[in-house]
Amino acid sequence: MGQINRKLMHKDAPIGVFDSGVGGLTVAREIMRQIPNEKIIYFGDTARVPYGSKSQETVTRYSEQIVRFLRTFQVKTIVVACNTASAYALDSLEQDIDIPIIGVVKPGAKTATEVTRNGKIGVIATEATIGSQMYTKYIKNLNKDVTIYGKACPLFVPLVEEGLWEDPVTDEIARRYLTELIDIDIDTLILGCTHYPLIRSTLGRIMGDKVTLVNPAYETAIELKQMLARMDMLNDETPALGSNKYQFYVSDKAEKFVRFANSIIKYGILSAKAVNIEEY
Repeated sequence: MGQINRKLMHKDAPIGVFDSGVGGLTVAREIMRQIPNEKIIYFGDTARVPYGSKSQETVTRYSEQIVRFLRTFQVKTIVVACNTASAYALDSLEQDIDIPIIGVVKPGAKTATEVTRNGKIGVIATEATIGSQMYTKYIKNLNKDVTIYGKACPLFVPLVEEGLWEDPVTDEIARRYLTELIDIDIDTLILGCTHYPLIRSTLGRIMGDKVTLVNPAYETAIELKQMLARMDMLNDETPALGSNKYQFYVSDKAEKFVRFANSIIKYGILSAKAVNIEEY
């Protein structure tokens, strides 16, 4: 990470959170739950979703534009709430930024390494995240004796975005994807895409009680809280009513994003503004 400029940081400044679309709302939701005094500026790149099928160069360029946009709000830290962007762009972003920035891959990898008992960890994610081998890299750095089994599950994202969280179709697709991981006898499964916590009950039922599900959205919120506490940057005061505590921005049509956001975040009716991210 570049040199942190504490002069730029204020306790009551917002946290910037971004994702390729709506999946990162599961990360924002966990931040709201775990650190309720914090303000959040969320950006969903709805015009250019999905990131999972794009090159590292393209994802990095998109991420850099979004970081520049979030910096206009004087955010005190940035959370890359997208597994693909965390895998492809985080190292580059860390070099260029003078405020703390964290992704969702490392916290999930750390927790999975701590909770596995038989050393067999499964990772389900987009093709890009699986192909990047980032979970494998981080886990192997922590424990070289662990074996990681990656499985791309591309149909989960459209199923989640269609609201089919509890549906026979989702059950059937999940069983097809997960059968080989069950046969391998993994005891830990990382939900390596921010959409996947929304079908956690389905995944848990299919994997069974002996498999621990690791939700990187939750683990990232906990790590963020700990990092801000270490830096004495947790917001001490509850933001006043009407202070735009949570603001949402998208790069294309806001209506579908708002419907989805309201279905998973129970903090009043949300609105979102569309911005031309290519200007940043």
